[in-house]
Amino acid sequence: RFEEALEEARQVDKLLAEGPDDAALEERLPFLGVPVTVKEAFALQGMPNTSGLVSRRNVIAASDAAVVSRLKQAGAIPLGVTNCSELCMWYESSNRVYGRTNNPYDLQRIVGGSSGGEGCVLAAACSVIGVGSDIGGSIRMPAFFNGVFGHKPTTGVVPNDGQFPNAQGMRTSFLCTGPMCRYAEDLEPMLRVMAGPGVTKLKLDEKVSLEKIKFHCMDHDGGSIFVSPVDKEILQMQKKVVEHLESELGIQVQRVAIHKMKYSFQIWSAMMSSKDSDGQEAQLFTDLLGDHGKPVWPLWELIKWLVGMSSHTFPAIALGLTEKLVKLNSVGNAKLVSMGKSLQAEMETLLGPDGVLLYPSHPTVAPKHHSPLCMPFNFAYTAIFNVLGLPVTQCPLGLSSEGLPLGIQLVAGPYNDHLTLAVARYLEKAFGGWVLPGKA
Repeated sequence: RFEEALEEARQVDKLLAEGPDDAALEERLPFLGVPVTVKEAFALQGMPNTSGLVSRRNVIAASDAAVVSRLKQAGAIPLGVTNCSELCMWYESSNRVYGRTNNPYDLQRIVGGSSGGEGCVLAAACSVIGVGSDIGGSIRMPAFFNGVFGHKPTTGVVPNDGQFPNAQGMRTSFLCTGPMCRYAEDLEPMLRVMAGPGVTKLKLDEKVSLEKIKFHCMDHDGGSIFVSPVDKEILQMQKKVVEHLESELGIQVQRVAIHKMKYSFQIWSAMMSSKDSDGQEAQLFTDLLGDHGKPVWPLWELIKWLVGMSSHTFPAIALGLTEKLVKLNSVGNAKLVSMGKSLQAEMETLLGPDGVLLYPSHPTVAPKHHSPLCMPFNFAYTAIFNVLGLPVTQCPLGLSSEGLPLGIQLVAGPYNDHLTLAVARYLEKAFGGWVLPGKA
């Protein structure tokens, strides 16, 4: 929406030329004139809202999602919407409506998903702040693969209204809407605006003394058979962060090994398909694929896909096929849900009111296109924190030897988002933060 954005920018210039009190204006409109982009799964009035689903190709948003409206009211100017994976349930942003989004550091690599277009547009310096959502790492994986910042807030602080698909049943406790941006200092003001009245649950006005934070570090999940081993360069960078914190802050980073993290994928999967307290079943992905139209039969779609006739992507069809299998193992699922609850208690005890955990964002740097199909469960490194309800900030840490972004997840206890945001600002100064693509 470039023409409209330019017109809105002229109105801002006019407002500033009239010379109102700057302090009052900053208080009322903290993002006055700042360009913002929005994940296409969110409603932005007058823009498409397909979530990569061919049957929604003609859907145009008639109003704004709650967070979009709040950012507009704070003065931000939307430039447009950005690509995501089909129905936001895969970590490569490619669909049959818009095609594939490429990584600005290497066009042969993925941007992650499902907020992949958002991560890409920020990294490529097209926009400075953006709106993403995250139910299994959909803010943090794109932020990691594209070398920008992303924050998954504590559950239930920022409203999820106005995105498609929205969460139902148990999943409402796992889906989080949050800010993505190039500079760490923008995360907190964005979170304040996006949370609205919900911000009172957080401690964003508390001053953080980094020396008083109890830092914990975990190098990997303990060796899950479903997930790739963590790349050497990711581990080396994490080690550098630990050494830096210890030497500069004069603290001791505690190494931890949390055994249940090995079952991250299984726990996430079981909790995603569990019933809520009212006994409401999780919504079937195949129902979403149909989107109030004809039901979708995954096996028939697979046959059509093999001859190039399906309007769905292969990952979406595969998810439709596998969700039926997950339902079959109700006893195993109940055990995993119980393990998830016990892991949550263990994590909350470990982190307490002043702890931050350093944990890899993903086992590998941005993979090549299509290769996630060979390792479909690598997103477990981010997904586990959705079902645990913990706030996580994704922080970039420069580039690998191949020129691809490196980074780390910073995890805190519930409602202690202020701790991870403060550490992200500190690490940005220490390690340089976002690097312009093509500069290395």
